[in-house]
Amino acid sequence: MSRKILMLGAGKSTSYLIDYFLEKSTSENLRLTIGDLHPENIAKAVSGHPNCSVVSLDIFKDDQRKTAIKDADIVVSMLPARFHSKVAEDCIAYEKHLVTASYIGDDIRKLDAEAKAKGLVFMNEIGLDPGIDHMSAMEVIDRIRDRGGKMLLFESFTGGLVAPESDDNLWNYKFTWNPRNVVVAGQGGAAKFIQEGSYKYIPYHKLFRRTEFLEIEGYGQFEAYANRDSLWYREAYGLEDVLTLYRGTMRRIGFSKAWNMFVQLGMTDDTYTIENSAGMSYREFINLFLPYSPTDSVELKLRHYLKIDQDDIMWGKLLELNIFDADKTIRIQKATPAQALQEILQASWTLKSDEKDMVVMYHKFGYELDGVKKQVDANMVVLGETATHTAMAKTVGLPVAIATLQILNKKITTPGVQIPISKEVYAPILEELKSYGIAFNEFQVPYLGYNPDSIAS
Repeated sequence: MSRKILMLGAGKSTSYLIDYFLEKSTSENLRLTIGDLHPENIAKAVSGHPNCSVVSLDIFKDDQRKTAIKDADIVVSMLPARFHSKVAEDCIAYEKHLVTASYIGDDIRKLDAEAKAKGLVFMNEIGLDPGIDHMSAMEVIDRIRDRGGKMLLFESFTGGLVAPESDDNLWNYKFTWNPRNVVVAGQGGAAKFIQEGSYKYIPYHKLFRRTEFLEIEGYGQFEAYANRDSLWYREAYGLEDVLTLYRGTMRRIGFSKAWNMFVQLGMTDDTYTIENSAGMSYREFINLFLPYSPTDSVELKLRHYLKIDQDDIMWGKLLELNIFDADKTIRIQKATPAQALQEILQASWTLKSDEKDMVVMYHKFGYELDGVKKQVDANMVVLGETATHTAMAKTVGLPVAIATLQILNKKITTPGVQIPISKEVYAPILEELKSYGIAFNEFQVPYLGYNPDSIAS
């Protein structure tokens, strides 16, 4: 009898996930059902596969959702995180395992006791970031601890970027994931982390001017700005005594300084709407944020306001986005500044069908072993293959797929609401990911902490 997988949502990140299930469907006796609001968008090669069924499913229609979940052995939810709670409650009611790539929300967390009582695995945060970052970090941290080492420093950075061969703009950036998340990144409170035992805070208006530089052999230099809350990882990773704990987002060098122009202008604000935004030209939109002048052009006002010389590369970056165009218009009614900016950026930064993306991840592990301070750095680069089979889809979808099969095959059995930080979970998944070209390069570097002079002397 076939083992039934129900997959909810078939968005951009699911191409490799679906391929994995269908490629294994005969040997592993799998039957995949894909429930999506727009089944007509699913490729014919998928919907026509003998071991796959595609159904129209609205997650808010209780009867549709419950019927589909009741008939499955395991549920994979690739829906936006805010929709998981209804699915999770049904999985408890009908005693089905659940896998998601999303951060655990409080509504899911409160189901932990019931999941444990019913022997259900609720695996969350098993995509890229969160996901591969958890697993690859814990593999090295556990290895250091097994040798008797004491963790001193942990830094982790991830970036969804454009592949070098498709990198053809001055920002060295294109959207490879949810554009909205890029536009509003860092908002909602100060970035919090620990450096050499001291708590540090970066307010939003300074976030993009405090960056760390990283180098990946063969791919050059990158920069990283701080994620909003690094402190949560202390408890999750067992790093309560660590001196430095910092997580960030990777970009090519120069991106953050340029992005800061939009922050300073107020164009990333998502808290109010603009009157008459639909039909407003890009030029008019820019002018909303600039002082009134009866004589100066929009260009001149902006240069004065941000103190940009006309030969500054920042100016070239702005011109490249056509933001002074009087003919291009915003189409959104009552848009927030962030929504309008997103629409402008998508016109320039959307990957074309023949372009490829790139995912980069970089970890730093500082530790003390036998009285000596040491450091291991590890990095991963994954390149996309096509516009549908992207590096982002690969690194998000494959860990989800592998975990799902591991649960079905009773290789992952510890019940409860969890993230992939135990060896039972991460060891087999990381090993299988290597066969798909998702692997880390490790190298020993001197441990300098943040006071290299005292160490060097």
